[in-house]
Amino acid sequence: MRKKYIYTNKRHSNRAVMATILGILSNVSLAVVIYLSYRKNGDIPAGYGVTGVLAVLFSLVGLGLGIVTARDKEIYRLFPCLGILLNLIALGVLALIIYLATYI
Repeated sequence: MRKKYIYTNKRHSNRAVMATILGILSNVSLAVVIYLSYRKNGDIPAGYGVTGVLAVLFSLVGLGLGIVTARDKEIYRLFPCLGILLNLIALGVLALIIYLATYI
């Protein structure tokens, strides 16, 4: 019986891995800030807002890295798609927080 080998030049991109790490970092920091502000009944210091701004910056950079990397044909798709998804979730959570803070 012959074994079939598939040779490929595909690899995991460092930019895609960085996009995933930035997405994880943004989501974890937002979860911690939301939990701590819930424990303090909404009486939060200004540092929590700075954490939100940094999460936005990390998510935007991570989203850009994920999109740029996903367009490359010579890489595996796991980390670019995961990075895009995680960064979109973080941006969605931040948009929801801003919407709720504005209208409620």
